[in-house]
Amino acid sequence: MLWVPVQVLKAIWPAFLPYAVAVHADAQINELSLELLLLQVILPALLEQSHTRIWLKALMRTWCRAVSWLLDLRSYLLGDEDLNNADNAEAPQPAPVIDPAAGLGAAHQALIHRDDPIGYQPYVKPRFFVFRMIGLLILVAISLVLASLVALTVPVWLGRHGMSLWLVGGPPNAAVSAKSGANVKVQGRVHELYTAACGMYLCWLGARALALLASWLPQGRAAIIAKIKQWLSVGAACLISAVLLLGVIPMLFGLLLEFVVVMPLRVPLEQTPNVFLWQDWALGVLYTKIACAVTMMGPDWSLRRAIEKAYRDGIREIDIFFIIRDLAAPVITSFGLALAVPYVAAHSIAPLFITNKHTLTLITRKIYPFLLLICSVAGIVVFQIKQFKKLYEHIKNDKYLVGQRLVNYDHRRHRNQALTSSN
Repeated sequence: MLWVPVQVLKAIWPAFLPYAVAVHADAQINELSLELLLLQVILPALLEQSHTRIWLKALMRTWCRAVSWLLDLRSYLLGDEDLNNADNAEAPQPAPVIDPAAGLGAAHQALIHRDDPIGYQPYVKPRFFVFRMIGLLILVAISLVLASLVALTVPVWLGRHGMSLWLVGGPPNAAVSAKSGANVKVQGRVHELYTAACGMYLCWLGARALALLASWLPQGRAAIIAKIKQWLSVGAACLISAVLLLGVIPMLFGLLLEFVVVMPLRVPLEQTPNVFLWQDWALGVLYTKIACAVTMMGPDWSLRRAIEKAYRDGIREIDIFFIIRDLAAPVITSFGLALAVPYVAAHSIAPLFITNKHTLTLITRKIYPFLLLICSVAGIVVFQIKQFKKLYEHIKNDKYLVGQRLVNYDHRRHRNQALTSSN
């Protein structure tokens, strides 16, 4: 399944190989970004769907039907359907003769049926059964070679072309350039794991679109047009939401952590920091997922309620106005202020009072972590003050209520006294 397809690929398409499987230090930025994208986006989308198993099962059944028709082995591969008819159910069935090779047919039928057959599975043995089995093995070998050849070429080819359009603006060593014809050569040696994963994701998207379109065909042209209009509106809303939730917010989050943590710790004062937006966005996707998980585990507040509602609505019932108003706008406003206020303070207000360039550079580098420390301490102090107030009110109310109810307060006696005085 590997050596023969590679030799065939070398013979018919020599420019396609070799694969780039070495990680280079000069392209580490894109490698890290693509690894995060693979782990956070592509693999969850492929693993959380059950359509792939259904498609593979249907493809396997189609292959078995074609081979059974070609070699007259339907009873052996798929089972004899006539044995389960109601007309034959009443007739007494003779005891089957156990064949030493009977378990082989049951094993082949287990590949088609999800539940393993128990015991002997009867099948009709045609003439020249041995030669037919040899032909079956030859067809199995040829099919495996073709399947391996397709798996080795199509996803990688699609992924390379996708990367050639995607990795724009990265470092020169990580760029992907298209050569003449269908040959695509990766100059920066992008790891083929990422190109293969990207190609598999594109194949899955295409197959899912075709399956969805095939399910709409029996409903008629009017229903198909209505479905297309509905999904176009849903797709536009999802696109806008993805740009805000998966593009702008992770970018701002990654930039904020870059200014707060990375630059003050890794960049000396005498050097100018370079900001790679692609890397900041990829890391921001990971930070955003962690922040969402922490928010869902925290107390009940507006952001958690907004995330829960967006999750409950899903894609079909997506409310773009709610997402923009209650989810994206507060987060983007908070991140924008966290990025803009220190920048304005360091570059517009500080030069009015300080003229030393070294001190201005120091303020520019340290103002983000300093303000973060101040805000964190202030938030902790305010939170503790609120907690102490709640504790004080709780203790005071407990003592007050216990004293009134058990020691010196009887609401029935006070009511009778009020009625007597009124009379």
